Amino acid sequence: MDRVKVHKRIILIADDDRAIRKTLSSLLESDGYEVVEADSGESAIMLALDRHIDAFLVDLEMPGMNGIEVCHTLRGFEQYQTTPIIFITGTGEHGLSEAFAAGCDDLIHKPVSIVILRARLNGHLQRMEYFQRLERARRVLHQYLSKRTLEVVESASITGNLPPPEERDIAICFTDIRGFTAFSEFMEPNHLFTLVSSLLAEQVHIIHDHGGYVDKFGGDGVMAIFDGPEMVLQSCLCALRILESVQLRNSDGMESIRRLGIGIHTGPAVIGNIGSPQHLDYSAIGNSVNLAARLCGQAEALSIVVSKAVHCKVGQDPRLRFHSERSVSIRGMREPVTIFTLSGPQKPQEITYEPQAGARPSGRSH
Repeated sequence: MDRVKVHKRIILIADDDRAIRKTLSSLLESDGYEVVEADSGESAIMLALDRHIDAFLVDLEMPGMNGIEVCHTLRGFEQYQTTPIIFITGTGEHGLSEAFAAGCDDLIHKPVSIVILRARLNGHLQRMEYFQRLERARRVLHQYLSKRTLEVVESASITGNLPPPEERDIAICFTDIRGFTAFSEFMEPNHLFTLVSSLLAEQVHIIHDHGGYVDKFGGDGVMAIFDGPEMVLQSCLCALRILESVQLRNSDGMESIRRLGIGIHTGPAVIGNIGSPQHLDYSAIGNSVNLAARLCGQAEALSIVVSKAVHCKVGQDPRLRFHSERSVSIRGMREPVTIFTLSGPQKPQEITYEPQAGARPSGRSH
């Protein structure tokens, strides 16, 4: 049976005393560590940049670049901001406060006790490994949770309390592929998944670029939320850019995957934790959210439908063009709703001129 290769922890010993380096190296190598030796602070830094070091044993009183300067320098590198740094000293309590202020994790007095060195080194390495697991988990959560959900989770981890629900004005944007259910019947599932995932990933990047965040995915579309003083304008600019990116996509001839419709509304909603103590979802609910979803249903392929509230907020912005005003009946709404189609600025070639009565065609005279 093939044995799994286990990564050896690499310990760097920085000490100008060769005898101490060899003694510590022999001890650590017998415990299964790989040891790298440096006879000065300068060479310790060079080795740290050349190799990935798991822990440092640094003499505090080296000539030239001393241990405190080495520690300061190492903490300036991102990869060594949490790596254990243990000072070894023969000067008693002198420089103790300065050593810890530099960022060291521990200090061991000479002559070094084998028992103390093993125990403290092992403890610091275990804490570093635990911290690294937490960081990996946090990076994975960033891929699954919205920006606001992560903020709530991190705040709750500090205070121990979940924030109460709050009502605030937001802009809500829904996207959805028209006729997706029928289209999906004729495509191999793995290929369909790849196409939709790529489409959604592009939308997520655009939403983040415009200051919004994804509240949730809905199969073939997203629900995005924008807040802040420019939330309505940013939601509209975001939607226009999403449509532009979809139109430019090369989807292997699958035109149906590009039949995206978008709905935008702005208004009050309650944002908070929904669910049970065992499983919570941080989301926005309310009539404003429902209307935005319904407006998305009103949008034809490659079009954006917005509410009158959106038009009133940003109708004068030259980057936006609102047209096709109409009143429609929305499921769940008692009164008809006024909606608009949103487009980008009208291009010169799209503008048509109607000659006034009696006007003569322009042209050069001969």
